[in-house]
Amino acid sequence: QVQLVESGGGSVQAGGSLRLSCTVSGFTARRYCMGWFRQGPGQGREGMAQIQYDDITTVADSVQDRFTISQDKSKNILYLQMNNLKPEDTAMYFCATESFDDGGWCYSLDYEYKYWGQGTQVTVSS
Repeated sequence: QVQLVESGGGSVQAGGSLRLSCTVSGFTARRYCMGWFRQGPGQGREGMAQIQYDDITTVADSVQDRFTISQDKSKNILYLQMNNLKPEDTAMYFCATESFDDGGWCYSLDYEYKYWGQGTQVTVSS
């Protein structure tokens, strides 16, 4: 059984930082994509960053200068470092994973991922 558990969310003031973690268990694919998505109130899930099994990363243009995705393969943990947070970053943040054999860029759309965590709330106040 695949499980993803996010942590690290919270309330911060604008300009602050948070590091989200996603602990993955039961997922055994050697080649995979892992991603962070966020969903604001009344909005769809937006892909923020992805990382492949070989550590190739992609980050959405809107947050490229502030967000960094990384992984600790020895601990099966995915991270999202978020700096200089803005009120518009307020959302529920989700991690996701899926096996990946395409050889191109990692999946960036929510429907491309099968396994999801429950989410962690990030609230940024001005």
